[in-house]
Amino acid sequence: MEPALFAAIASPRRREILRLLWDRELTAGAIHRAMPDVTFGAVSLQLKVLLEAGLVESRADRQFRRYRVRREVLGPVAAMLEAMWSDALWRLKLKAELEESRRGPRPRTRRSRRRRDAR
Repeated sequence: MEPALFAAIASPRRREILRLLWDRELTAGAIHRAMPDVTFGAVSLQLKVLLEAGLVESRADRQFRRYRVRREVLGPVAAMLEAMWSDALWRLKLKAELEESRRGPRPRTRRSRRRRDAR
């Protein structure tokens, strides 16, 4: 496996996109909706890296592009990724990594909205 492929899957965001695409095709908009703490532009940039590494492919579908994983490119790493995604501890680790790598303002919680509305 090429170093560029390992670099591409090193990012928790890109691994999450791969997980979302593992069993189905999705548009960039659908991926963005599944990752609400990330901007659409950030999703597009991550998809571009995955495309350039050859890990995903896209096809035109009217005005949208649909993305899917190229599992054959991952070789033995594919089984490792599948095992990680089924592991509860890994999911907790991913959630922490995604929160740590998050940029921009934090989403408001109900509690913070209530305090603001009470003023």
